Amino acid sequence: MANATEVTPEVESAATEVGVKVPEYPDMRANPGSLHAAASMESFYDVTVPVWAELGRIELPIGELLKFGEGTVVRLSRSVSDSVDLVAQGTVLARGEVVVIDDCFAVRIKEVNTARRAS
Repeated sequence: MANATEVTPEVESAATEVGVKVPEYPDMRANPGSLHAAASMESFYDVTVPVWAELGRIELPIGELLKFGEGTVVRLSRSVSDSVDLVAQGTVLARGEVVVIDDCFAVRIKEVNTARRAS
């Protein structure tokens, strides 16, 4: 069986007929630690991800959603005294309380989730 960098005569002949070149890739198995060492976590510090505050959830049938109109009240699954979750990419990062700053909602962090996600 040919490895990823070898080109069989049949493939080379077919590639030449249509003007296609087969790329050559470095063997990543030769030094597996070098890629990880080159990419430090600092290179990700400026990457942005959406973060949202979740007050609560509810599941409703589509028929109920279609009845929504101005003034509809939807009761959520959490009590007023419960913390709100600060979420990014489906992962709870922290919990806190809703506050108002300059007429905008904000979340005052009360607890940071330090548990790592299971792989």
